[in-house]
Amino acid sequence: MAKTTPMKLIELMILKEDIDHVLEFLGKRGNFQFQSELDEKASHESNDMRMIFDQLQAARAYLNVADAEEYDEKTSIPTEDDKKTADSILEAVEDLKKRELSIAENQKKVNEAYKEAMAFANLKVAYSELEHLSFLSLRIGKIDPSVIDELKFAVGQRAVIVPLGDDNSRILAASSKKGRFALDTELKKFGFVGMEVPKDFKGIPDDVLETLKKQTEEAEEQIRTIAGERENYASTHADAIRNLLRSYSIAMQVQAIRDKLESTQMVYRITGWIPAADTDMMMKELDEITEGRIAIRQYEPDEVPSVKNGREKVPVKLTHGKVVSSFERIIFSYGAPLYGTIDPTPFVAFFFTLLFGIMFGDAGQGLVFILIGILLCLKKLPIAKNWYKFGPVFVCIGSSSFIMGLLTGEFFCNEEILEPFAHFVTGLFLGKENAFAPILHMMPSANTVDKMFMFFLFTIGVGFIINSIGLIINIVNNFSRKRFGKALFGKTGLCGALFFWYVVFMIVRIFAFGSSIVLADIIIIAVTLLGVFMATPLERLVDGERPVFENGVFAAVIEGVVELLEIVSSNLSNSVSFLRVGAFALAHAVLGYIIFTMGALIPAKAGSIAVSIVGNAVVIVLEGMIVAIQVMRLQYYEFFSKFFTETGKEFVPFKFTYK
Repeated sequence: MAKTTPMKLIELMILKEDIDHVLEFLGKRGNFQFQSELDEKASHESNDMRMIFDQLQAARAYLNVADAEEYDEKTSIPTEDDKKTADSILEAVEDLKKRELSIAENQKKVNEAYKEAMAFANLKVAYSELEHLSFLSLRIGKIDPSVIDELKFAVGQRAVIVPLGDDNSRILAASSKKGRFALDTELKKFGFVGMEVPKDFKGIPDDVLETLKKQTEEAEEQIRTIAGERENYASTHADAIRNLLRSYSIAMQVQAIRDKLESTQMVYRITGWIPAADTDMMMKELDEITEGRIAIRQYEPDEVPSVKNGREKVPVKLTHGKVVSSFERIIFSYGAPLYGTIDPTPFVAFFFTLLFGIMFGDAGQGLVFILIGILLCLKKLPIAKNWYKFGPVFVCIGSSSFIMGLLTGEFFCNEEILEPFAHFVTGLFLGKENAFAPILHMMPSANTVDKMFMFFLFTIGVGFIINSIGLIINIVNNFSRKRFGKALFGKTGLCGALFFWYVVFMIVRIFAFGSSIVLADIIIIAVTLLGVFMATPLERLVDGERPVFENGVFAAVIEGVVELLEIVSSNLSNSVSFLRVGAFALAHAVLGYIIFTMGALIPAKAGSIAVSIVGNAVVIVLEGMIVAIQVMRLQYYEFFSKFFTETGKEFVPFKFTYK
């Protein structure tokens, strides 16, 4: 059986001048996990590369340039030429910003001046002449146009309100000298803001208005010009900006790690785990990168003191092909296997595919899953780009659903389309005169009770196989780790497995062959249960631990009784739990029949097609999710629980991420 990927610990002594290039190499390779204690306090210090990266991001956003998505093969830490290019771009963008801001401010001033001029264009009498009238008090200023009528009503006969300009946002208010205080009070209530007006101001001549209008047009043209200049600069420098962002993204991550490393003034020390198969090639490449200026030592896991005394777990990496590796997240979402134990991923991939297909048997809906999986594998679904790695999973479950659909005769809930195929297949074995459809009848009826009973027995049989493999994995794992006591005794050890297998064998023998319980049955069951009942003392005895009864005989007896109750209840529930596979398969068939019948009852062909489309969409989305959850549950509780008694540490290598 395949085990977890063999790992090695390597120790690197790196000169200060080479550390950045070594870290760049490790980050690009993405197969090195630090064991070194990293100083997290150093991560709060300033990161010069991050500052430049942030400045480039701000420049990119200002120029409206699309951001980079990921690194390319040529990306590396910035060179001196890159730094000069970055400085040049940042300087040019800053100049563009300043000029655009200056032009925008000038446009704002010109527009305000033009609006003010238009407001006073109809004031043709010198303001100083009006102000010097002994009997008249004048106020000119801004006000909300919506309150002018209320203001006029409020002042009544005590003052005159004259709107200025087309938008009535400026007014001239006149009252007698005696009434000026009352006028000021009312103006204040309505939000009046006074304006300073030159004494010899006589209104705005037409030539001045025309000049101001031209200035506003010129300001708008300058805005368009600077915008065009920005767009042109962006189009000519977009690739350079994205390349710099990639380079400085790597550089800031290198600096962040470097600042946390253990070091002297001249040398950095790094220790970390890598897959054993990559060791020789990595050592050779590191030697070439540093031109021999590096000291490298490598250790097997059992040579590492922290691993030998149990303080550290060797990180676990699983190595598979593209299809099986797409199921790895199911494993790691539950927990990482211990290093050196059996890799359960191939079993999970097979059983997940099998169980999903049994519960979701429809050839047409299976083809939909296959199509989705192909699009995900080809990265043609941007809306689901986070699911690209699960493309093979969709292809697998779609294929199993398609095959099960061929057997049950369902094609998008239609039970008639695949009848010729079923007649052809059954005719090959039984002759044309005895051919029938569907091959596997899932709809319950008086004539199919026996077949349904056999189908449910089949699902329990699948459960027996899955439970048995889980027990075997646990036994082999414990033997390989020299935990002989746990391998032999307990409900998931050899004694528990033999009890489970023999009880199943005895039940099959009794019901299938009419046999009865004999003395040998009682002896075998009693011996295996004794190994479960006395599991803890026997484990300590075999492993050489003393005292055998660590907490006393009475505690051992109580613990043994609990173990007996648990092995009986868990084996029963774990087996019966697989009846849900048949139940969901039956429910899927019934739901498909309902959708097909509803569509057939609608006389209008368009309505029938609409019901079929909506019904199948609901089944694919909702029932697909429910079935997936049920398969996960069966994997977690019935399979993983047999051998995941202790979890390991997932291998999480250091690698660069742009986002």
